[in-house]
Amino acid sequence: MPWQKTFTLPQNGKGMHLVTDVVVRECAEGLRGVETGIFMLHCMHTSAGLTHSDVRTDMDMAMDRIVPESFPWDHTDEGPDDSVSHLKSSLIGNSVTLPISRGKLVLGTWQGIYLAEFRKSGAGWGGRGSGRKVVATIL
Repeated sequence: MPWQKTFTLPQNGKGMHLVTDVVVRECAEGLRGVETGIFMLHCMHTSAGLTHSDVRTDMDMAMDRIVPESFPWDHTDEGPDDSVSHLKSSLIGNSVTLPISRGKLVLGTWQGIYLAEFRKSGAGWGGRGSGRKVVATIL
């Protein structure tokens, strides 16, 4: 039976934030009883992304190097990190898909679900502490 829930992940400033425990807690009801299934988590914001890589510091440095804030971007309506955050989000992606086995998400030894927050400023998404809205779907 398909299951879906919308909830908010805490906002902790720019960087890669491990959110696996929050996601599992929020989705416990949907995961319960699923012998074999598919889990998808989608971030409903264009300036943040989701990944399951564990190289947080390196990922953040790599993204800053690939999409530098110092470049003269056109789209800066919400601050100098506006266009930068949208581009990084497009590169990382807004969704992760994971297998479910015996009611648990299947992750490798060093994997987790990470919220990739690309905004330094609070403009455009409700300010500090408002979090990021995500939709979890279980099939």
